[in-house]
Amino acid sequence: MMLSRVKPAVGGEPVQGDKKKKKGKKIPKLEEYVSQRDYMGAMTLLEFKRSVGEREEELDLWIAYCAFHLGDYKRAMEEYSSLSLKEGSHPDVWVGLSCTCFFLGMYKESEEAALKAPKSRLQNRLLFHLAHKFNDEKKLMNFHQNLQDVTEDQLSLASIHYMRSHYQEAIDIYKRILLDNREFLALNVYVSLCYYKLDYYDVSQEVLAVYLQHVPDSTIALNLKACNHFRLYNGKAAEAELKTLIDIASTSFDFAKELIQHNLVVFRGGEGALQVLPPLIDVIPEARLNLVIYYLRQDDVQEAYNLIKDMEPSTPQEYILKGVVNAALGQEMGSRDHLKIAQQFFQLVGGSASECDTIPGRQCMASCFFLLKQFEDVLIYLNSVKSYFYNDDMFNFNYAQAKAAVGNYKEAEEVFLLIQSEKIRSDYTYLSWLCRCYIMNKKPRQAWELYLKMETSAESFSLLQLIANECYKMGQFYYSAKAFDVLERLDPNPEFWEGKRGACVGIFQMILAGKEPRETLREVLPLLRNTGNPQVEYIIRILKKWGKENRVAV
Repeated sequence: MMLSRVKPAVGGEPVQGDKKKKKGKKIPKLEEYVSQRDYMGAMTLLEFKRSVGEREEELDLWIAYCAFHLGDYKRAMEEYSSLSLKEGSHPDVWVGLSCTCFFLGMYKESEEAALKAPKSRLQNRLLFHLAHKFNDEKKLMNFHQNLQDVTEDQLSLASIHYMRSHYQEAIDIYKRILLDNREFLALNVYVSLCYYKLDYYDVSQEVLAVYLQHVPDSTIALNLKACNHFRLYNGKAAEAELKTLIDIASTSFDFAKELIQHNLVVFRGGEGALQVLPPLIDVIPEARLNLVIYYLRQDDVQEAYNLIKDMEPSTPQEYILKGVVNAALGQEMGSRDHLKIAQQFFQLVGGSASECDTIPGRQCMASCFFLLKQFEDVLIYLNSVKSYFYNDDMFNFNYAQAKAAVGNYKEAEEVFLLIQSEKIRSDYTYLSWLCRCYIMNKKPRQAWELYLKMETSAESFSLLQLIANECYKMGQFYYSAKAFDVLERLDPNPEFWEGKRGACVGIFQMILAGKEPRETLREVLPLLRNTGNPQVEYIIRILKKWGKENRVAV
């Protein structure tokens, strides 16, 4: 929804004063204010005339018109509604009322008013947009056929393309109109917005600069510039750009204030989200999505799911976010149904013609194959976009897991160690995969040190089991024996004794083969003595005998 700009009145040649007024008082004409798009000035003049009892023809209609262009849609609706009750009201009243209801999101009331209006190109454009809002494809095509090759109708068609995510088609229309109408500078903002949606933020910025040179205080343009800076740089750079907009926002720009509040929350990484975003849900389309993202970042997956479960996705971003929420909930609850829904959403976006070659589209296909545990395919897609995410911890976390899953432990270890986030580094999934990489890369000591840094818990017990078993498989018997020893003391399970016994014998075998220092034998005996099994004495006797024969102090 685009906002008209409030611009201070531009001084011009004084006009002839009204003879009824005192000599020397000059009052500008309404037409001057409107031509300069100074709707605040026009409204002030009109309300003054109404207050002194003057009744110019169509004064009430002009007040409604100015209120609409100031973004005060409620006031405009009240004025148009009042006029519609009068007999012989102006034909434009119903179409004006329909426009205000549309901008207030009252689509049913807007349609009722539009159908009472006389047939016109504006009425057809309104019904065209309403058909889109109602997802009525049959009506949409009917009103589409009524559109003519005139600027207003083509702009309406372009906006529908934009809302249906057909951004290139919208750009083509805007550029064609700009070729014949260079003075239509605002179209550069629309083109810029389309490029923003296509992720061409630098191109968007270049196109936007053309408009900002002429209109440096445009609300929509400044906001879009801030959003480009957020994507190209960071939240601080975006907030600095938004400061200009905050300074010029006036009391008549309620929608702009909500937009600023919303974007500030995003630029500040979610700060103030719970205070600002809930009232903006269904007012600003992205508010619901950003609140869902906030809940996900706070690990409140259930709240994120409650907010998005009834939303019917219509854009790639909505499908992706719904997929992410279902994947997170599925992993948290162990629900195969949620994971299947997530996989289907990811596949739908990643396989679509419009998204398959975009970065989010390829990430979606990677996520789809990740959930299907087809890690070779995961790497095909992640490798194609990894240059864009070198310092992205979450990307590296998934990338490293995929590398490890296909047995590429050396590269997986390198990527795991790039991760800086303490939250991820303390996660058991991270620790267990890194531990496995260390063991597979013949670094069992580093795997053991990972365990030593953990506090005693169910997760540390699981990590011990991983070290014990994986080290045993890899012939790293010393650390396997240490791990089995701790496990046996924590839980006197016969399997842990059998594992420790096998690992201790394995160490002895490695010493005999000359692959392990003889002195290691001294550390094996205390491990064996920690167990009260009858077999212990027999094994110790053999080890001592060998040590004595080979002059190894035990």
